Amino acid sequence: MNRTDIPPVLVTGATGRIGRGVIDRLLDAGVPVRALAHRFESAASLPAKAEVFTGDLTVPESLDPALNGAGAVFLVWTAPPQTAAPVIERLAAHVRRVVFLSSPHQTPHPFFQQPNPMAVLHAGIERLIAAAALESTVIRPGMLASNSLAWWAPAIRADEVVRWPYGAAETAPVDDRDVAAVAALTLYQDGYDGGDYVLTGPQSLAQAAQVDVIGDALGRRIAFQEMTPDEFRSLSEGTAPSSVIDMLLAAWSAAVGQPAYITTAVADILGTAPRTFRQWATDHATAFTDGP
Repeated sequence: MNRTDIPPVLVTGATGRIGRGVIDRLLDAGVPVRALAHRFESAASLPAKAEVFTGDLTVPESLDPALNGAGAVFLVWTAPPQTAAPVIERLAAHVRRVVFLSSPHQTPHPFFQQPNPMAVLHAGIERLIAAAALESTVIRPGMLASNSLAWWAPAIRADEVVRWPYGAAETAPVDDRDVAAVAALTLYQDGYDGGDYVLTGPQSLAQAAQVDVIGDALGRRIAFQEMTPDEFRSLSEGTAPSSVIDMLLAAWSAAVGQPAYITTAVADILGTAPRTFRQWATDHATAFTDGP
């Protein structure tokens, strides 16, 4: 049963891992949900209880039907920066509250302090949200556990050696489900206006150790081989912008020799400990053998 005292929450990025998780958590809490999708066809996997709207962040006026009557927005920015200002203006004209999925670009740890175009984009959107005087919460996940699916699953499925740079670099992977749970809670519960939360997993793990953990979840050893940065650049060509590749390499290089940055924000907000990377790997083991 929906909670009639809460207006609908609009979730952007609705078909992504975190956006879909936010939708599920809101529906579980009885909060009415609107899901924003580029096309109705792309929303076929969304829950039937979510009201689907089509819209595009690059066309700000296309958001109006989804925003009319909404009370809050979960904002995942998936577009170039040019339309950020008019989108935020539209949010401020329609809703009281926004929870923004940003990044830990303000965190004083070398891993998060490398030149990063996404951080520049996020910082600009944060300034726009502050200037619009919206009630806002910023959540900043560190390295997502699910990144390992894009990075290492192809080699693991093929029973090949995982070749990767900076195997000694330590991160604290955070489970996407924990990020979604934090976002959902701060969208409908009071007390989080002005909140700014860096979300991490509970354990600092070297990248090579993370591959070992995935192997444990699969019940077999996965060989890891160090790759040079130049090899990584060459193999990554065409898969991501060169600025992103350079940022990742710089971040991993800066992380070698020191523990990852860890916070208690997930536990503080949810009242339960964040999932470990081992829990995540166990729950997603089949994705490393059968595919997503």
